[in-house]
Amino acid sequence: MRQINFKPEHLLRLFCRRFFVKTRTYSPTPANLRRLAGALQRSELVAIPTETVYGLAANALDEIACRKIFKAKGRPSHDPLIVHVLDLAHAEELAEFNDIARRLVRKFWPGPLTIVLSKKNSVPAIVTAGRDTVAIRSPAHAVTRRLLELAGIPLAAPSANLFGYVSPTSAGHVRDGLGGKIPSILDCGPCTIGVESTIVDLTDPISPKILRPGAVTAEELEKALGKKIVRGSAQRGKRAEKTGLIAPGTLPQHYSPRTPLVIKHSFANPPVGTGEIFLRKPAGRRGANVYWLSRRASLAEIARNLYRVLRQADQDGHARLWIEAVPENSGGLAAAINDRVRRAAAKRP
Repeated sequence: MRQINFKPEHLLRLFCRRFFVKTRTYSPTPANLRRLAGALQRSELVAIPTETVYGLAANALDEIACRKIFKAKGRPSHDPLIVHVLDLAHAEELAEFNDIARRLVRKFWPGPLTIVLSKKNSVPAIVTAGRDTVAIRSPAHAVTRRLLELAGIPLAAPSANLFGYVSPTSAGHVRDGLGGKIPSILDCGPCTIGVESTIVDLTDPISPKILRPGAVTAEELEKALGKKIVRGSAQRGKRAEKTGLIAPGTLPQHYSPRTPLVIKHSFANPPVGTGEIFLRKPAGRRGANVYWLSRRASLAEIARNLYRVLRQADQDGHARLWIEAVPENSGGLAAAINDRVRRAAAKRP
């Protein structure tokens, strides 16, 4: 029998083919969008931009494709996926709509609002963590809407990052976390909002509940509905693992840098090795450990820069990070920003 001698570089190449994927980044040309729509139809993964954060998309009606999302992200099966659709008509093929849901959809779609409703049988259990509800939204990003049109399928798309880490708001962030794990990234530049969508539970139309704040505020929702909306609380523990979360982004600890993060109202006497993240550019504070989210403390700018700055500070090798909280009475995006910061700073179990 002939003996085959493999050189080290041959063995390395075989190993990479077995365990790693070549990740390509695509610009949003018409030809590339057709190519990526075909990839989604063939059950492949594509990282896509939205106005909120980049998502890791797969055919929401294909269980095998959706399992690839969980594997690539290292995502636990009890954490469900948001399904992205083009419009209300497509959403009604997946969920049982009520009048309250239709009212909010007509007001806020396409846009950063996710609604939770009872699901129809066409939605695989893996998408909903085994629950009888499904989270759906219609993104406003023009390129992603075109991709939805070309693919002709609903897309399950959680944030395109490793599970629990800071969400990606650029194609570079996606590559940092999932390069070598997914085949395709659609690069459309930075996201315009920068924090994930508002999630509202509408399974009981009499008592709508906000599960996660976002760019569509509680005040806007209450004005549209003419009633108060209950604020939900984080889900936790063994019960959440057993029953499945009702919606993503509701765990107590999430969106977290690897460096310990502490919310501070005063930056007096920070210990050596502390990275300091201010809401606005601080006067008289300079150095490689000083970061800011906005030159003028604009909430829209803070939200847009939050994850980018958290990622940068996390990569810069500090012993700990301090971050300034937004005053709770600031209105607008303050609730969404503080929600993400609190979860990012929560102690790991």
